[in-house]
Amino acid sequence: MKREIILLNVTGKDHPGLTAALADVLADHGVNILDIGQAVIHDHLSLGMLLEVPPEAQSGPVVKDLLFQAHQLGLNINFTPIGNSDYEHWVGLQGKPRYIVTLLGRKLTARNISRVARIVAAHELNIDGITRLSGRFTLRGDDPHRRACVEFSLRGEPGREADLRHDLLEISRIDEVDIAFQADDLYRRNRRLIVFDMDSTLIEVEVIDELAKAAGVGREVAAITEAAMQGEIDFRESFRRRLALLKGLEASVLERIAARLPITEGAERLISTLRMLGYRIGILSGGFTYFAEHLRRRLNLDCVSANELDIRDGRLTGEVRGEIVDGAMKAKLLNRMADDMGISLKQVIAVGDGANDLPMLSLAGLGVAFHAKPVVRKNARHAISTLGLDSILYLLGVRDREIS
Repeated sequence: MKREIILLNVTGKDHPGLTAALADVLADHGVNILDIGQAVIHDHLSLGMLLEVPPEAQSGPVVKDLLFQAHQLGLNINFTPIGNSDYEHWVGLQGKPRYIVTLLGRKLTARNISRVARIVAAHELNIDGITRLSGRFTLRGDDPHRRACVEFSLRGEPGREADLRHDLLEISRIDEVDIAFQADDLYRRNRRLIVFDMDSTLIEVEVIDELAKAAGVGREVAAITEAAMQGEIDFRESFRRRLALLKGLEASVLERIAARLPITEGAERLISTLRMLGYRIGILSGGFTYFAEHLRRRLNLDCVSANELDIRDGRLTGEVRGEIVDGAMKAKLLNRMADDMGISLKQVIAVGDGANDLPMLSLAGLGVAFHAKPVVRKNARHAISTLGLDSILYLLGVRDREIS
């Protein structure tokens, strides 16, 4: 006699004790469970088990007792015999690379899911599982801050990973959703440090534009800022030109602007959650230390690096003290922070929106272009444009219910 392998599928109305009752039947017959998976959607159970019926047992009595128990529980049950060669082939697939695709937006449609699934199939990857990470939401009223997110677990070897990533990101251009594609490895679940750009990332404004408005040169500075963020002007040159226009501005203005800085949606939820998980949190900004320090105290951050305004006789001189923090300096500082913590750059998350953030985004294990300019979205590995900063938690596999 030889062992038998059976795939068991159970569906029906969920209630406590179902899995225990079925497992008890299997235990009575000495059955081994080779694989198991269970999901409940709207109180409806879907349970699968891959069973090994040992040689000393017989599948007939096992099936009979399971059918009786399922009838008693009001469940539907199906059996599929699996050949030994098919089972061994399945075992051999466990060495295949695994990836995670995260699909997120204010709402998700069947078209969004269809497009992801078709692209994955076209690149010869298999979807092993789909999990909802976002919480349940009511359909009464229209919540502007509603979040919807599902995570696809993939297995296989894409022919060209760059092409797969490109095709997935194309969905973001067509639909009002964001998509992240990353390797499902140890580093994804073991990040240790997150750093934010400040202006238009951690806060919703560009501080230098607010200073320019106070100085009466708002239009001139805003035009230079936009060109710099689009990558049309070198950051250092644009920074010097904008700062020079602020010469003579009273330093007392800084306190008023700092007091009303608008924090980006989801920033406080993200930071408090990551702090609970043991992350170190910092700002790497091409902005100014005065405002970065204000945010450090307000949000309980660990460290900040930015440009220090030069102030004399109570007025801005139009210059900064020390070296300008540009894109290259951000990357250098990020490297130093990781070294000081004794961690790999793969354990770092960097978040920014401008062209000067690209060097640090490319260094970090998870670099996120947040509500970024087109040139930045195009060159960053991950981009979020539909939700708040706390949606980064979804890229780490964190469920809403775990932090509600």
